Amino acid sequence: MYKFIKEHVKVFRVAKMCKVLNVSKSGYYDWRKRPLSNQARRRQQLTKEVKRVHEESNQIYGSPKIQKQLKNEGINTSERTVQRIMANESIRSKTIKKYKATTNSDHNNPLYPNIINQDFTTTAPGEVWVADITYIWTKEGWLYLASVMDLYSRKIIGFNMGNRLTKELTITALERAMINQPPRKGLIHHSDRGSQYASIDYTNKLKGAEITISMSRKGNCYDNACIESFHSSIKKELIYQKKYKTRDEATMSIFDYLVGFYNSKRIHSTLGYVLPNTFEKQYLLKLPLA
Repeated sequence: MYKFIKEHVKVFRVAKMCKVLNVSKSGYYDWRKRPLSNQARRRQQLTKEVKRVHEESNQIYGSPKIQKQLKNEGINTSERTVQRIMANESIRSKTIKKYKATTNSDHNNPLYPNIINQDFTTTAPGEVWVADITYIWTKEGWLYLASVMDLYSRKIIGFNMGNRLTKELTITALERAMINQPPRKGLIHHSDRGSQYASIDYTNKLKGAEITISMSRKGNCYDNACIESFHSSIKKELIYQKKYKTRDEATMSIFDYLVGFYNSKRIHSTLGYVLPNTFEKQYLLKLPLA
């Protein structure tokens, strides 16, 4: 009975629509049976691809990155076309912007000069590392994330999370970076003047590995803009989308983002819309065989 009623409702709606448009029912059904044009089929397929890339990015890509990712996959289209498809399909980037706190530089530990001086250009992995700490709120309280980035590939090579803002938090992140990318001669480590990075234990760790120490000028966030930008991205793309109940929940979520997405699946505009892992591999493939 339900199927019978549903079919009659459908017939009634078609009849009403044909009357409004002043077309015959037979003409309408002929139009429905007509195959799609080549242009319509291309648009239909492109819409599927746009939706796919948007979903694979955890819904954080806007039209510029979707267009670049499609191009990386050999699908050529304009950003304007992607914008139109996203508007028609109500597809939007879900990133959110909020205020970011900063570390405390009011301490008596030795400070070091700003060597890189906002020159973020590098020619190879392992020339410059940048480090910073950011804050994540959970219902249990704050969780702190310390990150180390290789400036060449923008890859996060070391990170650590904990419920206390200590030098040990940053030292563990640094040790993991050293394991993942053993320091090469001439490596510069840049951070802000926070007490964690200026601590004797942290700086001795750097000196012991013959890593040159560089620090931002007081209160100048632009001196460490690349790692600041990364922490801004992870907040907009992940953290502000969540309401973490526990620190453990936040830790697992951030771990999945860093290991399973940021380094391996998220294209980076500074790298010409290439993945950090891929950008690093492209450099290594160019090296002459020993």
